[in-house]
Amino acid sequence: MTYLGIFTGDGFTKQKYEELRKEVGWEQNPPAGVIFHAAGLDSSGNIHVSDIWETEQDFNNFFSSRLKPAMDKINLPVPKGELYPIHNVNAFQGIESHKVK
Repeated sequence: MTYLGIFTGDGFTKQKYEELRKEVGWEQNPPAGVIFHAAGLDSSGNIHVSDIWETEQDFNNFFSSRLKPAMDKINLPVPKGELYPIHNVNAFQGIESHKVK
């Protein structure tokens, strides 16, 4: 079963997100089971992230082995979040321009 992760981080700024991207390298070395990742910032500069994962275990493995250690290293608090079983996913033509190559 696939899962949707929705995460919000107060104080988790664009600069900290970019530090985390560099540290974890998920685009160069995608974690097992990741299908989709999107991040946006609200008007206060706080991050909001949506992910789609093949399984809950895939997310948990990535979090414990790569994401959490990197967050600890750069002194970044864990964002609030939840995983939800997915009922429906649609990917439209525009997704092609956002694929990691």
